[in-house]
Amino acid sequence: MTTLTVRTEPTIRRVPLGRLTRIELLKLTSTRLPYGLLAASLLLTALFTVIEAARAGTSGGPAPLSGYAGQAAITAGGVWSLILAAVLGATVSSGEFRYHTATLTYLAVPRRGQVLAAKATAGAVAGAVFGMAGYLVTLGITLGLVAGKGDSVAIGAGTLANWGVGHLVGAALLGMIGVAVGSLVRSQLTATIGIFVWMVIVESLVGGLFNAARPYLPYTAATALGGVPIGTSSFGPGRGAENVAALPFAAGTALLLAIALVSLLLAERTTVRRDVG
Repeated sequence: MTTLTVRTEPTIRRVPLGRLTRIELLKLTSTRLPYGLLAASLLLTALFTVIEAARAGTSGGPAPLSGYAGQAAITAGGVWSLILAAVLGATVSSGEFRYHTATLTYLAVPRRGQVLAAKATAGAVAGAVFGMAGYLVTLGITLGLVAGKGDSVAIGAGTLANWGVGHLVGAALLGMIGVAVGSLVRSQLTATIGIFVWMVIVESLVGGLFNAARPYLPYTAATALGGVPIGTSSFGPGRGAENVAALPFAAGTALLLAIALVSLLLAERTTVRRDVG
């Protein structure tokens, strides 16, 4: 009697997103790069906050620290934490290819879209930490300088809290965008350079040439969520034109989220599906 053996293909199980996200966060906290980026973010934030505070009330500088305008210009200046949040996001995804660990990751979790979603979530969490840490540095320096001069705080507690939430949300969404950029490019160095070029040069040039486009640029939109006046977070030709209105908080958040999701979907449909080698 002949026995018929039927072979079935193994079913690829879907790993819970929460578990994958915890794994990605464990990877982040187990390496020195995120801590180095965070330290650089805080040092640059502190340095530029002190410089802006020293220029307060001078020709070409912010308004005096004794008033609302001057305190707002300094307190909302933690833009370096937003930039490096995007850089960190890029390292979350591109690091797999730099250190040749992508093969093991995709063997363990064949559903590459799940891996990308977990990396995007981890990038958002880490970015939020960067954004809040940077804001607390600028807030602490500003309040310390104001108290040292014997002035009163002209900004309400509710406004300060809203700016803190804006830094957190903006940095989290830039972290997600950074993950998408790293997945699209795969090269950690290229992704990092690209992020700096876009935020420091491209947005400044576009903002300097087309005022009406400023609020819709991703880096500018993220800084606006944190209360940074349009134009003050730009570099070179992009500085100035603070009279341009920023997008409402909900609209700015929706814009950044849409950019992040479209970029992640593009990466999932293209580079993520390519051979690792």
